[in-house]
Amino acid sequence: MVAELIKNQTNLYETDYNLWILETVKQLENKNFNAVDWENLIEEVLDLSERKRRKMTSLLMKLIEHLLILQYWDSEKERNRGHWEREILNFRLQIMEELEDSPSLNNHLNNKFFDCYLKGCKLASKHSQLPLDRFPKKPSASLEQILDENWLP
Repeated sequence: MVAELIKNQTNLYETDYNLWILETVKQLENKNFNAVDWENLIEEVLDLSERKRRKMTSLLMKLIEHLLILQYWDSEKERNRGHWEREILNFRLQIMEELEDSPSLNNHLNNKFFDCYLKGCKLASKHSQLPLDRFPKKPSASLEQILDENWLP
C-alpha cells in the first residue's frame, strides 16, 4: 500500500502529508529529481514564506496592542505595567529574531505597518474596553521606534 502511494507522489501528498515530506526529502537527497512532486513542493516552499509573513504581521499587531494599552489604559497602568512591558519586550525579541534570520521580512513589516497599527488599535480597544476612538488614527511612532527595545510611549 505505502509503495503504491509513493509511486504516485501527488496522491501521497493528499493522503499522507508526512510520508510525502519524507519521500520528497529522500528523492532530493538521492538527487532523483524526476521523481519529485515539484508542483506540491513549490506550493509548500511558497507557503513557508507566507507563514513567516503572517507570523510577523501577528507579532507586530500584538506589539502595537501592548504599546497602546501601556500608553492609554491609565486605570490599569500601575498594576499591569510590568506585565505589559514584558509582553512588549517578548514581541520585540521575537520580531528581531525573525528579522535576523530573514532581513527581507523588514519590507513586509514596512508595507503592513499601518494595517497592523489599525488592527492593534482594535485589539487594544477590546483588551482594555476603551473606545476605539481613544487611540490615534495614525501611529505616533515609527516602525523603527516601535521595534527599539529602549523606547516606550
